[in-house]
Amino acid sequence: MHVPGWHAAVGEQGLEKHLRTVGILQEQHPDRARLFMQWKRMDWPLLVDSLNLLGVEYVPITLLIDEEGIIRAIDPPLDDPSGLKRFARDGAAGGGRDGPRRPRGDSSKAPDLAALGKRARGGGAADWRRYADALYLWGGDERLDEAIGAYGRSLALEPSDAAARFRMGVAHRRRFDADGKDPGDFRAAVEAWFAALEIDPNNYIWRRRIQQYGPRLDKPYAFYDWVTTAREEIVARGETPLPLAVEPGGAEFAAPADRFDSGTRKSEEPDPDGRIRRDPGRFIGIRTVVVPPAVPPGGAARVHVTFTPNDAIKAHWNNEVRDLALWVVPSEGWRADAKRHTVPNPDAPVSREVRRIEFEVRAPAGADPGPARIPAYALYYVCEDVKGTCLYRRQDVKVRVDVKPSS
Repeated sequence: MHVPGWHAAVGEQGLEKHLRTVGILQEQHPDRARLFMQWKRMDWPLLVDSLNLLGVEYVPITLLIDEEGIIRAIDPPLDDPSGLKRFARDGAAGGGRDGPRRPRGDSSKAPDLAALGKRARGGGAADWRRYADALYLWGGDERLDEAIGAYGRSLALEPSDAAARFRMGVAHRRRFDADGKDPGDFRAAVEAWFAALEIDPNNYIWRRRIQQYGPRLDKPYAFYDWVTTAREEIVARGETPLPLAVEPGGAEFAAPADRFDSGTRKSEEPDPDGRIRRDPGRFIGIRTVVVPPAVPPGGAARVHVTFTPNDAIKAHWNNEVRDLALWVVPSEGWRADAKRHTVPNPDAPVSREVRRIEFEVRAPAGADPGPARIPAYALYYVCEDVKGTCLYRRQDVKVRVDVKPSS
């Protein structure tokens, strides 16, 4: 990690009065970075660029920026302290620290969103993207609908704008995180990131965003497996860990794997003859998100399944009987990491929380291109308060994975 290294180098060379270390984070959830900094006792400013306004394709990148905002070096060698001293000595452009200064605008002032919107309605794709960026950064959660719509208008005019597709995905994921009940935004985010990467497959930032939620075979590392350890060590030294708005888990904790493991544990199928009565979605809504949405022959995907009780009839889980179970029946040639998945019941006799299960599938090496269906079904005990009915129900789960043509 470059930022801690440069921060230490500045101190070791006695340049604290002349140089400052500032980090810029390419991250969907900046509060996780704050927790990491608390854990490691980092004390420098950290800026957030969730939209990747910098347009970088990879991290880490080190920039030496003078007091006039001019970049003097990119990725200077960390093991050469003379470069830091020379940069501190030379000072700003125009003859050192007492040289001429260019006037600066107040970049902390919120933009005129109404004016940007008016300009977008009479302009082109770049104007719509600029308006969408401003809505995302300055409009708050309540204007995310408008931001997503503005990105859509931009892409309608310039469909090949990969950056706009990525940013629309960021906005969708933020809207999903705002309530988390409807995974439609999560799916839209993944599809937007995937489309951006299809346009520009060399962008490390976009690829990592998909891998964060994707299968173990495609992971370079476990993204957030450090969270539990960080909290334990922070508590052990008498501090309170900073809170997280969205708890990581599942794919974000999963460690990378070099082979696909179908599991050796044998389980008996719970309803092989399909005799359990179906819930058509009246009691529990089930949505799936596949990451990535398309795989090459032999490729793997991670399936995120969300179970949401129907608020309209006050549906709730009956926790005094069996756990919610998901049974996966891979199509011919496909493999699943396990057939049976469960969500343990909480201690309360009833509850209304959203429940989630994740599993992985792998396409056969000779899979034909096009959509593939992975049969699955869920079994659960559910009650509703309108009529006081408690039932044991099955719901078939629709999982679709697209297979890309082999290259």
